Amino acid sequence: MITHSSLREGGKKFETGFLAALQFLTVIPLRRDVTQREIGRSLVYFPIVGLGIGAALFGLDRLFNLFLPIALGSALLIVALVLLTGVNHLEGFIDTCDGMAAGRSPQERLAIMRDSRAGGFGVVGAFCLLLVKYVSLLFLPDACRMAALLLMPTLGRWAMVYAISAYPSARREGLGQAFKEQANWWRLVIATLIAIAISVALMKLFGLAVLVSIWFFVLILAGLLRRRLGGLTGDTYGAINEVIEVFALILVPLLAGGYF
Repeated sequence: MITHSSLREGGKKFETGFLAALQFLTVIPLRRDVTQREIGRSLVYFPIVGLGIGAALFGLDRLFNLFLPIALGSALLIVALVLLTGVNHLEGFIDTCDGMAAGRSPQERLAIMRDSRAGGFGVVGAFCLLLVKYVSLLFLPDACRMAALLLMPTLGRWAMVYAISAYPSARREGLGQAFKEQANWWRLVIATLIAIAISVALMKLFGLAVLVSIWFFVLILAGLLRRRLGGLTGDTYGAINEVIEVFALILVPLLAGGYF
């Protein structure tokens, strides 16, 4: 029997988990202390926050199209995405590039990734990543533009949940380890069901094909990172998100021809 108190408790859990995800994934200044339990709950809402980010990008895209050329509008979308997410994921990508390219052992690679200074490999990697993202946005067909802009951050955040849940941690401290300690399979299942619902709502079975393709790509990418580092870290979670965002922008128009 569902009581008023149980509904209120469920609403409170939703609120705290969603706000925690919003605080971790965006620069929205909530300024609240997050408990270990809320860190775990937040994983469920990663795809929802990603959808919100995508909705903001799509709204800006429609606005820019009213008075700006598509090339400038696409560049501003990337700037907006970086600013909205606080550069956290991009910084993780840069650190991961430095560690993967420069270190000779897992310990050396992890030590390099801890260094706050950006190395040459990280800078070049970030430039290439942003360039591919920009070109993908520039040539994104109008017919599938909404679906791509919504799915890009949604599936990028879902990929992080999968990586956190399915792979061991390379460190025993840091925010990445805090997420790993609170991750479990039922939270991954719920986040996956949300990602499936969003994908199917936007592109029907083609959306499911996008999600499955991204899952296979995450398996390859996360497997490589695990072999090179002995596990995953907070930086690699951010790197996975960045790479999956680009992959989604490329994949959606390739698979969308039969739907749009």
